[in-house]
Amino acid sequence: MKRNHTLQPIERGPPSQDDTQQTKARSLIETALDQLATALEQGHSQALKEYLASMARFHPYSAGNQLLIWSQKPEATRVAGYQTWKRLGRQVKRGERGILIQAPIQYRYTTTKEKPGKSQNEDNTVTVTRLSGFKPAHVFDITQTEGPDLPEFATVQGNPGEHLEQLKTAIQKRGITLKYSDEMGGAIGRSSGGRITLQTGLPPAEEFSTLAHELAHELLHHGTNRKKTTKTMRETQAEAVAYIVSTAIGLDTSTASSDYIQLYQGKTETLAESLHDIRQAANAIVAELDIKKTNGGE
Repeated sequence: MKRNHTLQPIERGPPSQDDTQQTKARSLIETALDQLATALEQGHSQALKEYLASMARFHPYSAGNQLLIWSQKPEATRVAGYQTWKRLGRQVKRGERGILIQAPIQYRYTTTKEKPGKSQNEDNTVTVTRLSGFKPAHVFDITQTEGPDLPEFATVQGNPGEHLEQLKTAIQKRGITLKYSDEMGGAIGRSSGGRITLQTGLPPAEEFSTLAHELAHELLHHGTNRKKTTKTMRETQAEAVAYIVSTAIGLDTSTASSDYIQLYQGKTETLAESLHDIRQAANAIVAELDIKKTNGGE
């Protein structure tokens, strides 16, 4: 007897709540990825350009001077000389005492240097800079000055509501220790493989976004895959996940995530190379959040 192999349609009931949630999560992730890719294609935002221009005025101090600054004013965050603050539109407050550092003394001179391929008739003079010693100098922290606010890096805005506690619970469920510290050395978050440390006192939206960023590092970058990635790739992946998760609960990320990624030389191509890992980590985090209640609606 010949069997009939014609496939019959299978009757299906309405999609379950879990199916609906998974579909919604996937839609949120793909939309956020498209938005982030577009932002990266547009290049540096005006806020990032102003921030970088401001930061370029601050001198990169040597390890010795950093130690001197810390020993005299441990809470200092941005330090510069009197004239630099004036150029930035700020004035040192009356009565403030400067922070003593060692400023290099340099001198320049011209000399003649033979260069391969150049004829005797060509100019072979070059200017050489030499260090001849150090002299005492004083700098001031931004808290010792007054005037217009400096350009700030874009930050995440909004109210994460109950999602902040849900994210903390998700971190604890994975056996990751969460701590807060006032001694972060300028960072606001750090992932250490089984431990996340955050700067104390962050605004709720920034705390949520930073937690999502550091949790992404925990999920993606502390195993064998770490050796296969670069710093640029790791920061792009973690911030892309933070962008997706923050967007999923309705926070306003503005240009914060795309600016952050570009600070680490991340581009649209870097994002494209990492889509699998980004989707995987974002999906895992979003699944822990009650996104049904985002913005007060289903």
